[in-house]
Amino acid sequence: MSWGQWRAQEAQVNDVGVVKVPLLPAPSFKLDTETIYNALSEQSNIKMVCICSPGNPTGSTVRKEDVNKILAHPTWNGVVILDETYIDYSSKTTSLAEWVTEWQNLVIVQTLSKSFGMAGIRQVWRASIRGDASRPPAPQPQHNLQHPEPNPLVIMADNVAKTAAQRNRLIRDMTQIKGVGRLRGGTEANFLLFEILDQYGQPSNAAACAVYKCLLNKRGIVTRFRGEDHGCHGCLRITIGTEDEMASFLQALNLTLKEVHKTGSSSGARGGGVVNGNGLNWPQEQKPGQHQTS
Repeated sequence: MSWGQWRAQEAQVNDVGVVKVPLLPAPSFKLDTETIYNALSEQSNIKMVCICSPGNPTGSTVRKEDVNKILAHPTWNGVVILDETYIDYSSKTTSLAEWVTEWQNLVIVQTLSKSFGMAGIRQVWRASIRGDASRPPAPQPQHNLQHPEPNPLVIMADNVAKTAAQRNRLIRDMTQIKGVGRLRGGTEANFLLFEILDQYGQPSNAAACAVYKCLLNKRGIVTRFRGEDHGCHGCLRITIGTEDEMASFLQALNLTLKEVHKTGSSSGARGGGVVNGNGLNWPQEQKPGQHQTS
């Protein structure tokens, strides 16, 4: 499961155990269906499997055959929760919402906060034919809201098309910037995951963190440092914005990387750690030629 922090925290609050199964290595970030399948066979007390498609920060969708294999497990009697928060941005796959008519143990969850641009109304929807899906959700705090825009489907389609165009632009132009490494993960969300290289040309948490801080503090541009996440060593997650925003970002990133490499900030962790945006020290980097691979 990717981006499972919130679910894991909710489980801990309710004194519920969590069985974590890491995704397969980058760049595929596929489900480790064999390990999941075996866990379901060996631990009958597992009640729920949570899967994100596309995942965050991976940007990868799960294969339909992998979901089908989990749903069809012969002895497990739990529920599969498929979180499709970013599915509208995917060009390779579609929602599995129609599968709920075939699988009673499948629940699909989506939101209006991404492609619809309606995060303010805090609205999600779920699809299931399970009897317990008809239960009303627990009350949530109310928010002061303006009236939502009419024709939301038209607006959503326009947002998705513009995002896809800028996503393709970023994929093309990022590779032309010295200090940017490989695209990791998929291209099925409204963000991309790229490696940031140190002055030795190696993926580096120190370099990525230095770039993150410089973009934020000197240029007011917010990215997300993901170097501590599974399979994301030295990576920044970049959210897709407007054409002008992406132009400004690319220019700022190019200048920032030059500054970081010139000042040696990208190797700061070699001397005992570099402070990240949360005030934490990252561990020391490995030497050139010994960088972490995924």
